[in-house]
Amino acid sequence: MSGASTTFDDILACARSLIVAGGYNGFSYADIAVVVGIRKASIHHHFPGKVDLVRTLVARYREEARAGMASLEDHLPDPLEQLRAYTGYWESCIADASAPICICALLASEIPVLPDPVVAEVRAHFRTLSGWLASVLERGAQNGSIRLAGSPQDEAELFMATVHGAMLSARAYGEPKTFGAVMRPLLERLTGRA
Repeated sequence: MSGASTTFDDILACARSLIVAGGYNGFSYADIAVVVGIRKASIHHHFPGKVDLVRTLVARYREEARAGMASLEDHLPDPLEQLRAYTGYWESCIADASAPICICALLASEIPVLPDPVVAEVRAHFRTLSGWLASVLERGAQNGSIRLAGSPQDEAELFMATVHGAMLSARAYGEPKTFGAVMRPLLERLTGRA
């Protein structure tokens, strides 16, 4: 890996942590320069403006999420187990603070003040996640492992909103275990055990 791509990656990683800590308007290039140990001009070389940086960050985040969904599909054939693994991933990330909140959920709360290119990336993430969840729920309903109260798409939106709401509740209470406490009843309902 070349030095330029390392700096590029370091800038993105720093921006990601700063967004998680304070949102889109909670950081500047000066903050990144201090953390990464480079001049602001170096950041501008890679990302001419903050919009470019955050749009790139969200696009990369979307790719990581797609790869994670594909990995679940490859390694867990059962749709219910895919949902459990997905929520288990977030439960672990929240517990160890490695990813205490979905960056797109956080940015979605800021849509009224975000630049259009960033909004487009955030909305694309939501559509991708919702589509994947709908397909998982539909397959689970077809094989009998999941019971749906509504259409797969409606249930996917409910599931996604519950995941993001559980993240916010865990953050608001400062209690990582809140995430699992919110998610377990939904998973139980989907299995027909609620």
